[in-house]
Amino acid sequence: MSEQTLDIAVAELRPSLEALLMVADQPLDVSTLASAAGHPVDEVTATLAALADEYTEQGRGFELRNVAGGWRFYTREEYAAVVEGFVLEGQQARLTQAALETLAVVAYKQPVSRARVSAIRGVNVDGVMRTLLTRGLVEEAGQDQSSGANLYRTTGYFLERIGVTSLDELPELAPYLPDLGDMADELETVGTATVSEGAAAESPSVEGEA
Repeated sequence: MSEQTLDIAVAELRPSLEALLMVADQPLDVSTLASAAGHPVDEVTATLAALADEYTEQGRGFELRNVAGGWRFYTREEYAAVVEGFVLEGQQARLTQAALETLAVVAYKQPVSRARVSAIRGVNVDGVMRTLLTRGLVEEAGQDQSSGANLYRTTGYFLERIGVTSLDELPELAPYLPDLGDMADELETVGTATVSEGAAAESPSVEGEA
């Protein structure tokens, strides 16, 4: 048996791929999708191509693209104006307390993973992090070499919005945040509960998007 499949397929392939791609925050390669869905790589490759063609034929507002060796959903180009208007309108709204707290942790502990932010705040921050990414306040900053988790940092737009020119001008609040080196147990718990850095958990303890 291929190392890229499970002993028993988790579920039907087409909806499984759609579910996986829906929560992905970065393109997923075929091997990763095949391993997660429990189906052969060749079958997954053919199904992805079929889904992409199907979405185009149906005139969906999104499309499935294979970019840089990975598959991901993208907004269809002809609807970019609609999405842009929605995103810009959302940026005018005030950030929630949860979003502000999460943004503060990223600012003082960057580069930092979602799991570590969750450990510091004591709650899953996936939804809030997506909001901060969408508003351009936070951006990806590579991957952690030991865990492979995506790392995040604040952006130039963040500095512009708070009226400073560099992170050195932020108030001295870092000493009041927990030391990540002393949080192994908490991080292990968060890592177990968080299957994917980009997955939107459906637990009642997960904070909603701001």
